Amino acid sequence: MQYQFTFTSLARNSGLVNGNFETRPIPFSQWATGDFIAVELMKPGSESARIELCNGRMMDPLKGERLIGALGVRHATLEITGTWKEIRPHERFHLMTAAGLIGKATSSSTFSPIPIQVEYLGHVIREGVKCTMRNSVKPLPLRPFNLPVVLMVGTSMSAGKTTTARIVTRELKSMGLRVIGAKVTGAGRYRDILAVRDAGAAAVFDFVDAGLPSTVCSREEYTPALEHMLSLMEGEGGDVAVIEIGASPLEPYNGDVAIDYIRENIRCIMLCASDPYAVYGVMKSFGLQPDLVSGPATNTIAAVELVEKLCRLRALNLLNPNTRPALRQLLREKLNLHKPTEKPCTR
Repeated sequence: MQYQFTFTSLARNSGLVNGNFETRPIPFSQWATGDFIAVELMKPGSESARIELCNGRMMDPLKGERLIGALGVRHATLEITGTWKEIRPHERFHLMTAAGLIGKATSSSTFSPIPIQVEYLGHVIREGVKCTMRNSVKPLPLRPFNLPVVLMVGTSMSAGKTTTARIVTRELKSMGLRVIGAKVTGAGRYRDILAVRDAGAAAVFDFVDAGLPSTVCSREEYTPALEHMLSLMEGEGGDVAVIEIGASPLEPYNGDVAIDYIRENIRCIMLCASDPYAVYGVMKSFGLQPDLVSGPATNTIAAVELVEKLCRLRALNLLNPNTRPALRQLLREKLNLHKPTEKPCTR
C-alpha cells in the first residue's frame, strides 16, 4: 500500500490504494481531464475545507499531506468554478471539491470555503502508462435500461435533492421494493450517494463509476458514461431507480442530456427548489412538469401556498413527517404499486 499518499474519493475505483505505481511530472501538453495526479497540500484553506476519502469519511487537511486526486472542471453556481486548463507552469492550484477534483479556482462565492492550495508533484504512472479515471473503469456489456425512475431535479445545487432522495428511498424500501440509487450528473462527491445507500438503497452509483471526475464535458463524452452507469444499475436487479440530477438541468453538467436519455423510464419527477420563483423559472425554461415540489421552497406554509398558486403544482415539506402518507400515496400512484405485494406492475 502507498502509505505516503492520501487517496481522495475520486480515486476509489482506481486500484491505486493497494497497487504499485510511481509519480513523475509530465509536460502540460499531455495533461487531460480525469488524469490522476499527486499533489502536496501547501495551504489548508478555510476551516470548513476538508478532504473526502475513498470510504466517504472526511479528513481535516494538514500542510505537507500528499494527495492523489484527478484533474477536472467545476462550474458551481453557489460555490467554486474552475478548471485544470487554467493552471500555469510552477503555479499552485486547488482542490475544487473535497472529493479531490483538482484545478485552478477561477471564481468563488462569498459563501464558499476558501479552497485548499496544492502543488503538483507528478502524474500517477502505472506500468509505464499514465493512470486515468477512464482507464481504471472495468468494461461491461451495455444493458437496456428498463427500471422505472423517480427523478430528483433541482433548481440549483444545495436545493435538497439528496435529502429528498434519501426520504424517497426509505419510503420505497418500506414498501418492499429493491431500490437502486444514482447521481448521474454533478461534480464528484461520494457522500451524496452514500447517504442514499444508508437510507436503504441496495446499490448506488455515480459518474465516478463511469470514469468522470465531473460531468462538465461534451455530450459526446458524457453519453457513453451515462450508458455505463445505467448498465451498472440495470445489472443490480432492482425494482425502481432513484436518480438525482446534480446542480440543475440548465447548468453545463449534462443534466438535460440525462433527462432526455431516460425520459421514457421516468414515472415521477420531484423538483427540489431553493424558492418558489425558481420553480417557475425551471418549469418555463426547461419545460419540466414536476409531480411534486420539495426542498427549501416548501419550508413554510406561506412558501407552499406560493408554489401552488404561482405554479399550480403540489408542494410538500418532506422534512415534516406528517407529509409522509401523502408522499407514499403519490409514489404508489406514479409507480403503479398495489398492495399487498407493493411491486411495480410494469418494468
